[in-house]
Amino acid sequence: MTAVSLTDVAGYLPGDPVPAEFYTEYPGAEDKLRGHPMFRVPPFRHHVAPDETNADMVERAVQPLIERHGRAAIQNVDVLLVHSQLPDLPFVGAGTEVARRLGLRPEWLVDVANAGCASFVHMLKLARHLLTTTDARTALICNAQSAAGQWFTQSEVRRLAQAAIPGDGCGVGYVTRSAGSPVLDVETRHIGDYAGDMRVAVDDGRKYWEPGESQLRIGFTDSSVAKVLARGNRLVPEVVTDLCGRLGVATGDIDVLITNQPNRTFLRNWREALQLPAERHLNTFDQYGNLFGAAIPVTLDRAIRSGEVKDGDLVVLGGFAHAGDFAGAAAVRWHGGRG
Repeated sequence: MTAVSLTDVAGYLPGDPVPAEFYTEYPGAEDKLRGHPMFRVPPFRHHVAPDETNADMVERAVQPLIERHGRAAIQNVDVLLVHSQLPDLPFVGAGTEVARRLGLRPEWLVDVANAGCASFVHMLKLARHLLTTTDARTALICNAQSAAGQWFTQSEVRRLAQAAIPGDGCGVGYVTRSAGSPVLDVETRHIGDYAGDMRVAVDDGRKYWEPGESQLRIGFTDSSVAKVLARGNRLVPEVVTDLCGRLGVATGDIDVLITNQPNRTFLRNWREALQLPAERHLNTFDQYGNLFGAAIPVTLDRAIRSGEVKDGDLVVLGGFAHAGDFAGAAAVRWHGGRG
């Protein structure tokens, strides 16, 4: 198989850090999920500005890639994949606007609507496939998350336990047909049995696009939270273990594990199941909260910049989405500098 590398990543975080007090000092509603391990509040997160779009964030996240690899290299990418975790417009994804802003003319442009918090892994697999089966040589994959500063700051939603966990940000990856930092393998699972288990709720029962006074929120219940915890605890270790099995390495041989980061409970349970010490399972939850799909590339970018990812490291990226309808893991042998 033609070697395909995750050559570089970059990230962008909007605005100044928002402290936990933005939520905890706001008059709270009665919420029986307050205090649940799923909703333990991180100290900080970032919020998009009121007029900041997904395309804005992608454009800003890509700038370091342009600086390191040259504008021509980025403008000439053959594949553009974009996941927006809160689309700015009905019907229209951010991909075409991203292409316009950056001056791209990709042969392949796909707005990826599924795979949620693990969509970076999903898009990495799609990019790898396209770069090995077509004439495409380079790809740009983008995760933009903008729900925290828009959806979860609504006056009524802000009172709920769920509101304080998310943060906004954007992470991007530059994928090339090369042997630099090769993508060794990718494991993905689309699990139809759990499709539709993630729900949104409004108090007046209307469809989300219909006019009304109630505010849209995630429809968490005791039962749904228990199911998500059980599935997440199982799915991420399973896909990482199966991936390592195909590579012929033990999970304990992973040098750096980076996952999505819904809460501290999942992070602890995943590293314990995979027999990894905390210093090898990197996260930015306390600084940025739950970044949904942007968590993996944003955290990887920070880890490379801080020197926590070293030349030759086996880096595994993994996560699950929604209520468990997708899970995936990818292995990369990280080599070298950037640009």
